[in-house]
Amino acid sequence: MRIMSLDVGTKRIGIAVSDEMGITANGIETLKRTETKNDILKLKNLTSVLKIEKMVIGIPYNTDGTVSKNGEIIKKFSNKIEKELSLPIVFINETFTTADAEKYLLEANMSRKKREKVIDKLSAVIILQEYLEQIRQQT
Repeated sequence: MRIMSLDVGTKRIGIAVSDEMGITANGIETLKRTETKNDILKLKNLTSVLKIEKMVIGIPYNTDGTVSKNGEIIKKFSNKIEKELSLPIVFINETFTTADAEKYLLEANMSRKKREKVIDKLSAVIILQEYLEQIRQQT
């Protein structure tokens, strides 16, 4: 089963996809946001071409465990994706994924300009890899 993950931001959406065995996550692209319908159309095309069967979307939480304001916006966007793509959606806490991605890229001595191009995609990889590990632990 191929799974796609999204790191949804206001300007960009990081996208990662699992291999068919559901073992590894690979970043595929960073989608520059435009209009919601165009963003969803691009995701629809990708899910069709890649034969995606499930989507994992990162949701940021507040320190008290409640969904953040940004998380609520992402959930509304996710509802539109679910309606249009007819795919099951799983939410995962992504509170620190961008910070983790930034740390990895800094450790790799990547320039700020290059980091900006890949950080959302790397965040999507981290989200998906965490989800795949959760699934493995359940079996």
